[in-house]
Amino acid sequence: MERIKTSTHVVGLKQTKKALEAGLAELVFIARDADAHVVIPLEKLCEVKKTEVVYVDNMKELGKACHIDVPTAVATIVKDA
Repeated sequence: MERIKTSTHVVGLKQTKKALEAGLAELVFIARDADAHVVIPLEKLCEVKKTEVVYVDNMKELGKACHIDVPTAVATIVKDA
């Protein structure tokens, strides 16, 4: 999780899906307390795109790691352009 603090990343479901679909996602972080209707389709997309998923204990912790003041269900490290 330290890696997301210092890497180029995007936060949130929509931005993560865009990064995955564009082939820019290196690593996806998913909070364990995120709603299943968010997590399950994202896990399937990560599987299709062969992108590694790391699970984080909770949304608050993930938000903090991303330097935002709100909890987030997902975040993604993206490849530098």
